Amino acid sequence: MTSAVSTLRAILNPRSVAVVGASSDPAKFGGRVMHFLLKHGYRGRIVPVHPAATEILGLPATANLCAAGDPVDVCILALPAGHLPAALEDCGRAGARGAVVITADFAETGADGATRQDELLQIARRHNMRLIGPNCLGYINPQLQLALTSSVALATEPMQRGAIGLASQSGSLMASLISHAQDLGTGFSVAATVGNQADVDLCDLVEYFIDDDGTRAICLYVEGLKDGARFLELAQRARVAGKPILAVKAGRSAAGRQITQSHTASLAGSYAVWEAACRDHAVCLLDDPEALIYCADFLIRFGAPAKSTVAVMSPSGGTVAVTGDRVVSAGLALAEPGETTRRELLKLLPPGRTINPLDVGGLPRASGLDSALTAYELLARDPAVGAVLIAVATTPLLEDKVRRWGAAALAGKTPTAILLTPGTLVDGARAALKDIGCPYTNRLDDTLRVLRAAVDYGEALRDPPPPALPSKVAAAARIHAATLPAGRLNEPETKAMLRACGISTTDDVLARSIEDAVAAAQLIAYPVVLKGVCRNLVHKSEAGAVKLDISDAGALRAAWHDIEQGLAAHLPGTTLDGCVVQPMIRGGTELIVGCRWDDQFGPVVIVGTGGVLVEILDDVQMAVAPISAGHASRLIARLRIAPVLAGARGRPAGDMVALAETIARVSELAAALGPRLAELDINPLLVLEAGRGVVALDGRATLAH
Repeated sequence: MTSAVSTLRAILNPRSVAVVGASSDPAKFGGRVMHFLLKHGYRGRIVPVHPAATEILGLPATANLCAAGDPVDVCILALPAGHLPAALEDCGRAGARGAVVITADFAETGADGATRQDELLQIARRHNMRLIGPNCLGYINPQLQLALTSSVALATEPMQRGAIGLASQSGSLMASLISHAQDLGTGFSVAATVGNQADVDLCDLVEYFIDDDGTRAICLYVEGLKDGARFLELAQRARVAGKPILAVKAGRSAAGRQITQSHTASLAGSYAVWEAACRDHAVCLLDDPEALIYCADFLIRFGAPAKSTVAVMSPSGGTVAVTGDRVVSAGLALAEPGETTRRELLKLLPPGRTINPLDVGGLPRASGLDSALTAYELLARDPAVGAVLIAVATTPLLEDKVRRWGAAALAGKTPTAILLTPGTLVDGARAALKDIGCPYTNRLDDTLRVLRAAVDYGEALRDPPPPALPSKVAAAARIHAATLPAGRLNEPETKAMLRACGISTTDDVLARSIEDAVAAAQLIAYPVVLKGVCRNLVHKSEAGAVKLDISDAGALRAAWHDIEQGLAAHLPGTTLDGCVVQPMIRGGTELIVGCRWDDQFGPVVIVGTGGVLVEILDDVQMAVAPISAGHASRLIARLRIAPVLAGARGRPAGDMVALAETIARVSELAAALGPRLAELDINPLLVLEAGRGVVALDGRATLAH
């Protein structure tokens, strides 16, 4: 355990706390903190700090923490911003190991606030003190009955203990999830907010949770990471430790994406990169904060499904039909139970019923309770079933059935999601499941989120983690890039860089005049392609600067003039640097392969359906670079165009081996050049028939200064 984690452990598990700005008035921040500390029964030492009071809520108060005796482990400060520097200095001089700053009006408000925040950070560092916040709501540690927060969510009792570790950049959201977990009968090892992350950040808490024996699942609300590479390293550690990380990330919309000039960079927006990085490191992504608690509780109780298939059952034919449809529309596969399971189920059911989804309603009353349980057990034990979804509808003996299903689920090895649909009618069933510690959901959307997250987590665990790769292209890439100018590279320069890294391109000639172009075409042999070259030209097709299937010298001359006129109209005042002449290659499938530098995660490689419709179709996959050819093959398989590449409807299969190797080489190029290679597009990369390879028909790149 690092010293930083050891210090954070002492702060989150304190034997003593000081409340700076303490009050007996629960309407004030410092008053609520004091009330919650006493209300929930924290047994450690509590030191109220107040400039005038000598006693607060029966505890002796002090005006100066240095005069309070032994140092405290953590101080929580609930003061106006202007009073914080002096108060924090007092905490540091008194030997406090950490400080939680609730007060807002710092970096979140702009440059002046950032300056004030930096002053607090410098004070903390000068005294070797960790700082949580500012602009946060503190934390809770139910294991210690400690509520070091001013959130009104702690006005209710009890503070439920559990094995979920929660780290949030939103204080109010943490408070809501504390209440939500309480309703579900689950709880936290620690739930903490980090606010502006001036010092302690999300990664620090993730590292703490990985090392904490009381935490079995880690939930995150993320607005931004300070260190993406560290987060991925910790995600790998969590994977090895068997602790799932579940995250909700703000900023999914197009409005939050960085606007850039290349296809690759616009496709690989910030959320898309986050999604790809998390997928490859077994981090479960969710779109709803409450689902964090549902999914974490489910994975703690059941673990990940061994297979990515679902069996659906319900005592209602309508409910099971709708649920089965929704399972499929959520991208989950319905299991196909084996013959033995089918034969045994048919003994229990009226004639004509399907096996999955399975309607267990209308069974004989004398045997219905036992048969409903047996039906579940048969599905859960079937080797083809990864998880079971029980959609509970109104049925005789409802509470008894639900209790028995829940107990059997906990006793078995098959993850089971129980959906309670009939509202308050099944409050008794909810209470029964809480009593035995069995998770449940109240809405089908939440049930599907749980199953989708559990299945995705199981699939991620079965995929090998990204390996550390020796680069085949690093030295060549660095040497060649050193000869290139900063800024946009034109097509010939980009292709030269690709060839230096072993990536196949067309055999091009850069012609500076029409006569040079005619001579090059005769050498290459018609038909040829003519493309304008200009550093300011980003999208050639939009300017009419790409002419295909040119069959003779006359057509070539006309095409040159068309390109000059199109460029003048598209970019007035811009001069054509020449034209590329290249062979016309027919057949194959067009893809885009590229890379970009991401501020959070570093080099990112992308592959997708290419050509002029690349951004419209939005059929892309990406990964943090570098990746192996095997990893590249998994990206290809996720594309919607994958069946075409594999040879759908009588088409010849593409050269998937060469494609995967090319993607891997591009990823190594991105990793080798790092932030210097701001972005690269190979569009299109033509995938030829199996055994014939791939060829880069066009390319552009931007090198940073």
